Amino acid sequence: MKRAVTLKKNYEFRRVYQKGATAAGGGLVIYCRKNGRSRNRLGITTSVKLGCAVVRNRARRRLREVFRLHGQELRRGYDVILVARAKTATMPWKELNATFLRLCRRLDLLEDKQ
Repeated sequence: MKRAVTLKKNYEFRRVYQKGATAAGGGLVIYCRKNGRSRNRLGITTSVKLGCAVVRNRARRRLREVFRLHGQELRRGYDVILVARAKTATMPWKELNATFLRLCRRLDLLEDKQ
């Protein structure tokens, strides 16, 4: 993922956490907030509690791929933070996709299909 489309700075994460909307379910938590840009930016958070570095990196890769696959379906102009939970690294791929889409619907992040 290009550097321009990721959240890296601490203040960017804090802004989304404090003023954004949130939805949690399954092995995933999503925070989102409008960013006033023409594209979405992604931030991923994994805790040390999740496991060793191999497990955390696997969870990050899976979340990045879910976001990439469904990026065209999302509304433009949002900062999105995906927080990995314990089940993220081990849950079946189909279930992870379904959870992501369900939480995006709850936050009204999906484009309206007409």
